[in-house]
This record gives sequence, structure tokens and C-alpha cells, in this order.
Amino acid sequence: MKYNEISHFSHQHKLKFEHTKFPFKCDGCHEVGIGSLYKCTTCDYDLHLHCALPATTISHPFYTKCSFQLLARPPGSIQRYCNACGKDVTGFVYHCKSCGFDLHPCCAKLPRMLDDGEVKLYLYRKVSVPCHRCGRTGRSWSYRSECKKYNLDVACVKDMLVESWHDYLCGGNNKEFRTTIPSLKGTLQTYHQKSKGKVQKCCEMAGLALQFVASAVLGDPTTMIAGIIGSLMSK
Repeated sequence: MKYNEISHFSHQHKLKFEHTKFPFKCDGCHEVGIGSLYKCTTCDYDLHLHCALPATTISHPFYTKCSFQLLARPPGSIQRYCNACGKDVTGFVYHCKSCGFDLHPCCAKLPRMLDDGEVKLYLYRKVSVPCHRCGRTGRSWSYRSECKKYNLDVACVKDMLVESWHDYLCGGNNKEFRTTIPSLKGTLQTYHQKSKGKVQKCCEMAGLALQFVASAVLGDPTTMIAGIIGSLMSK
């Protein structure tokens, strides 16, 4: 459930629901976001929906014996990482005290399936095939297509988004936020080098798959955001 205005334990001012096509850094989990957010217009404080309206305790089907508690910061003095994407945890986190597992709020809420009516992608904790972008296996959770031809690491998609976010910030207002898929496209072209028709179709499907995974990773897996990501990729 979404509210037009909320109070939040992490901030002294009211936060208002907004929607943006520009990237922002969530002041809760410190990860990149785009789309729906809660914002303090007084002091420019932004939160993902999952950070603004979190459950205090969650479970996850990948860790059936775990109970994750929401913490405002990672516990202890040792650097911790998210067990979903492999990235550092520096802000809000879901932590299992008994097992020591950690999940970024947006990673904890990644949909088990992404479906736009044509492409279905399923989230796996581990897969035995390499990521189509980085070529590595078991780096992080992965989204794999129903046909099992496309596999995208959550970690790779995050890398691409962070790189694009930094390029956007360094480029100022004239720089567009975008993500590209040259490595993924090259891999598929090599894989289907004997069939130009398959190359085009696979690249189209891979781009669509990436756009939906990117939307989910950014914390707003909606058709609207998928469309924004897709348009940015096509430029």
C-alpha cells in the first residue's frame, strides 16, 4: 500500500510520494533508485519504496531457516555484503542474526518472476550456467529466462546501473542516464553467429530481459519504469 505522505523513523520531516525518471541515491540503503520514491523536499532526502515502507521482519524462500530483521545500519564492525547481489551493505539492511546473511531491502523484495506477457524471467539463488554479460557463474542471484537461453546476474545489472549513474552525475544535466548491453549483445551474436535472424531476435529478447531486471533491481519493477529503462537503453 502506498501513501501520499508518511513519517519515517530515519528522518525528522514528512516524506512525500513522488515519481521520477531521473536516478537518485536512496538515503536509506545507499543504493541507486529510479521511479517511485518517498522524498523530503525540505532537505532532499530520498527513499526507495521498500526502504520507506519496510516490514520489520521478513522471511525469504531462498533461506527457509532464516528470519531477517530490518536494521538501520549493518551490525558489527566488519564490512558486510548483500547475499543477493554481492555488493557492500552500508545502510538499511535485512539481517539474519542466526545465519549472518544480509539482504539489501530492494534485493530482498526482488520478484521471483518477471513477466511482461512475452518474456518470463525466474529468479534463482544459484545457476550452473554463466551470466551472458560477465561470463561468470555463481556470482550472485540470477534471473534466467523460461527458455533457459538468457541468464543475467543481479550483480552485473547493478554494476551497469551504478556505472551509468556515476556517468550521469559526472556529465551534469546534459548527460542522460542510460544502460547499454554491448557485452550481452556480443555474447549472443557469437552464440548465434550462423543465423542473423536469431541474432536480432535474441538481442531484442536479451535487451528486454535486461530492462525488466534493471527495473526490479532499481526497486520499482513496474511497466512504467521498464518503459523508461528501455527508452534510455535504445538511445
